[in-house]
Amino acid sequence: MALHFHDERAGAVSPGGELELTGAEAHHAASVRRVRVGEEVTVTDGRGAWLAGMCESVSPQRVVVRIASRQDLPPQSPRLVLVQALAKGDRDELAVQAATELGIDEVVPWQAARSVSRWQGPKAEKGRARWASIVREAAKQAHRAWIAEVSPIATTAQVAERAASARVLVLDPTAQAALTSIDVDDARDLVLVVGPEGGIAPDELERLAAAGAERVRLGDTILRTSTAGPAALAVLNAKLGRW
Repeated sequence: MALHFHDERAGAVSPGGELELTGAEAHHAASVRRVRVGEEVTVTDGRGAWLAGMCESVSPQRVVVRIASRQDLPPQSPRLVLVQALAKGDRDELAVQAATELGIDEVVPWQAARSVSRWQGPKAEKGRARWASIVREAAKQAHRAWIAEVSPIATTAQVAERAASARVLVLDPTAQAALTSIDVDDARDLVLVVGPEGGIAPDELERLAAAGAERVRLGDTILRTSTAGPAALAVLNAKLGRW
């Protein structure tokens, strides 16, 4: 399988044209992945354009790819959204990385009541940028033509508002309905809500339910916040026929 790279300008390039990878992506291609002149690679703009071509010149500052073919892949429908509560250590980041590999379309950082980690002031934008970097690298590793959006940090009220236009599924180990039992024949976004280490607070569950969210469980065991979202995504991918 050809090595895969990301460049936002790829969407403007047609077969026969050149695409120049520069900056960090050129350094990664030349010095880390060690591509060579004549090697075939693929490049995406992260918005559905999928280019295949051959490297004509390679240096850590500039990699020139001659494009041989192009596909424009449509976005998924329904969209899959992960609302991931902030967690201590790197557990939330592990969830975001795995969710990206499994096909998430949007990631929403959630400042839940029981989140130990707090994104306040400048830290909010720094955290969002960190998650966006994780998403971008995971999407490249998984050879995805669409790179998930990382939204600004959300409050519980803002998460609840999504139920007005999307199907919101709150992962709750005490829920009666199993995720495997629900019907997913719906064009609305599927929004998975994952709580922090201490779980989702009762008043948050009530607020989400009042807005129209559904509580669902994965099984009889309690999963870490780093694994619950990816596990649920695997179930949805199977139910949607994507796997």
